[in-house]
Amino acid sequence: MYRTRIGHAHLKVRDLDRAVAFYQRFLNLTVTEHVASRYAFLTGGEAHHEIALQEIGPDAEPPPPTSVGLYHVAFEVPDRASLARAYRALMRAGVVASPVDHRIAWALYFRDPDGNGLELYCDTRADPDGTDLWHGRSRPLSEEKLLSVLEETAA
Repeated sequence: MYRTRIGHAHLKVRDLDRAVAFYQRFLNLTVTEHVASRYAFLTGGEAHHEIALQEIGPDAEPPPPTSVGLYHVAFEVPDRASLARAYRALMRAGVVASPVDHRIAWALYFRDPDGNGLELYCDTRADPDGTDLWHGRSRPLSEEKLLSVLEETAA
């Protein structure tokens, strides 16, 4: 038998420059390579890339919302304060993000400019109100609770 792990996600976009700017600004990713003004590879760490973006043109149709396919790509941030800063940046830019407390993680769900689903999350399993397994239960995470983390870390 052999071991596998996810190497990267490959997303199709309408405008490569716009998509690269979005992923750099809101996910803090760095471009490692451009290929023929059609592909960009971005990373948030040590790997060559976790995201590959492919420009397919401005008239590309989005997949129907009820079709089979990728729901979202998730990116982990180190802590609640990082998640709160990301949320604040998204909101200030007019990007709608939905915060959720999964009890194993605090998460933000939002879309990139091409409608690709994204999640930013921080692991909360070890927190006093966390849990080891999800069990399909989530609870609301208010904007006030999420942003209050920034006040706590500033104190």
